[in-house]
Amino acid sequence: MQKFLRKSPLSTENQNERQRFQELEEALRKSERLAVAGQFSAAIMHEINNPLETISNLAYLAKAEADNAAKVREYLTQLESELANVIRIAKQTLGFFGPAEALRAVNLVDVAESALLVHGRRLSAKQVNLVKRLVDQATVKIHPGEMLQVLSNLIANAVDALPEKGTLAIRLRKSKNEVHLMIVDDGHGIPPPLIDKVFEPFFTTKKEQGTGLGLALSKAIVERHKGKIRTRSSVSKGRSGTAFRISLPLHEAA
Repeated sequence: MQKFLRKSPLSTENQNERQRFQELEEALRKSERLAVAGQFSAAIMHEINNPLETISNLAYLAKAEADNAAKVREYLTQLESELANVIRIAKQTLGFFGPAEALRAVNLVDVAESALLVHGRRLSAKQVNLVKRLVDQATVKIHPGEMLQVLSNLIANAVDALPEKGTLAIRLRKSKNEVHLMIVDDGHGIPPPLIDKVFEPFFTTKKEQGTGLGLALSKAIVERHKGKIRTRSSVSKGRSGTAFRISLPLHEAA
């Protein structure tokens, strides 16, 4: 009887369906990674675009005033400073991207600092009051590049919601078995009827600007790391804002 079932068309069909499902699941995971990576790449390009334009302009001015040694030195000094900014951003962000499937034990504080660096110019442009309350060491075993993308996405959303001179708080603490990272803004908040939908694919409050994938993909990444992501928000006048909390298993060195 068992031999018959193993060879039956129904059993083979079920096996083929399972295989197709696994292939679709893997394709979905790859598309998720590509979508989030695309958003993160856009954030980095936005951050380095201004210094690259400045470098180009300074190089042009240095050529135009080649006979004025003092001016050329001044332009080259500024150019070196802008180039150093670009290199710093590249090293502190792209350095987290290793082999595609490699889990690494990293300090989540470093990942948070790098995510803030990606949005440094936007924070400055809005004159955001940045409040950081971070422990010195909070080791988690993660895909660092993926988690950097998650934090970058949450910070980008917070900056979008903030008014001029608003406040963005980044807090990181440890409990017995977990690391908790909170990103809190005092922006316009999310209306109560919508708060339960923020992690749904294609849901967005940004109209033309948003794809509605950022938070859904962030949730998927956090949960793949055996973590949780939660949110709360208020639209009440005088105390509006949104908070996201990511909880990840604390990694203890062997």
